[in-house]
Amino acid sequence: SVSNSLLFIKTAAVANNKAHNKANNIYAKLLSPSSTSSQYPPSAERYKPQYTFSQLNSQPPNDSYEDEVDVAKKIAYSNHLSKRREMKYQIIAAPAQEPLARRLSQQYPSRFTYHSTSWGKFPDGTDNISMSGFSPLNLISGENVLFLASFHSNDVTLSQFSVMIVLLQSFIDSLTVVLPYSPVGTMERVTKEGTVATASTYAHLFSSLPNCGSPTRLMVYDLHTLQNRFYLHNNAIASLQTTIPLLKSRLKSTPINCVAFPDDGAAKRFADLFTDLGLQIVICGKTRGPSNARTVKIQEGDVEGLECVIVDDLVQTGGTLYECGKVLKAAGAKSVNAFVAHAVFPEESYKRFDKGGDRCCFEKFWVTNSVPTITEKLEEENGVFEVLDLTEAIIKDLDEFSSM
Repeated sequence: SVSNSLLFIKTAAVANNKAHNKANNIYAKLLSPSSTSSQYPPSAERYKPQYTFSQLNSQPPNDSYEDEVDVAKKIAYSNHLSKRREMKYQIIAAPAQEPLARRLSQQYPSRFTYHSTSWGKFPDGTDNISMSGFSPLNLISGENVLFLASFHSNDVTLSQFSVMIVLLQSFIDSLTVVLPYSPVGTMERVTKEGTVATASTYAHLFSSLPNCGSPTRLMVYDLHTLQNRFYLHNNAIASLQTTIPLLKSRLKSTPINCVAFPDDGAAKRFADLFTDLGLQIVICGKTRGPSNARTVKIQEGDVEGLECVIVDDLVQTGGTLYECGKVLKAAGAKSVNAFVAHAVFPEESYKRFDKGGDRCCFEKFWVTNSVPTITEKLEEENGVFEVLDLTEAIIKDLDEFSSM
């Protein structure tokens, strides 16, 4: 595809003698033995919108050699991306992700085929799992398989690892696992011997999966501890994604002009992703008082008269998020909202943030459906919660290999 793209540049340049020699130089340079795939841009974000031959051919030749090299790269990448977007997948899904699987197959039937799975149990409690798509005709072997996972309990997690092993032993071409929320991301260190760091043990399980000829791609959104990606080895490679583009798209239709972070860690991780929106950045943090009690204070920025959204990767009981919201209101914020990628909310703690709850301090509370067992319970029509759907983001990230 690279050769075809550059041949197009060479042919199109014949009509313009000035561009002809430069196009020849580009063609020779990019097809030389020293050229490698590393010359091509790793992310699609920089090159949006995607370029077509007709669009590029209608533009006058650039005087800059570097500009023409850049055009060549854009064409080559556009061709590469178009091929990625033509890839077809056979979908197997965990029970909690079956609605997502159906959305993918219904909205893009030419690309995604969903095969249902019976996640049963024998009387003794052990798994009795049966995947469709294998008989009477085998539609799985030799195909790219997309497994939609949800590790919301230890029981379902082990069942899903069993299915992944069988898939990888079924002569498939590739396996991509979409695990929107990794629940063990916060358990990555040990301060007392004997404590089990489950982030490490889960990484060992993934790394020990059979090899189908290429590593298993593990797509995770807003992993709590980014260095966890390096726990994987051998047969699994992490593909880290972020949900922030979903929030940014939603913010464009709101009056919000300030992004606040509950701590310095969240600011370091996410603040740069909002620079293109021109929003005020505010950073909060916990400080210890005279009685050794921790209190949340604004450490950087001013929110007076601003409409704010607090951004973090996940929420459990939400104590810090709530305290941060109160501090921003006390500092004169016109409105305070919240966004978290992962709505974990153990023991239905989300009820405390909804209307009538003792922590109802946000005008709007945005979350994604990365934890569908929770978000399916949220009241959106008459409550403060709004769920941002990951479906389109998953397709985009699946094709473009975009990363944080």
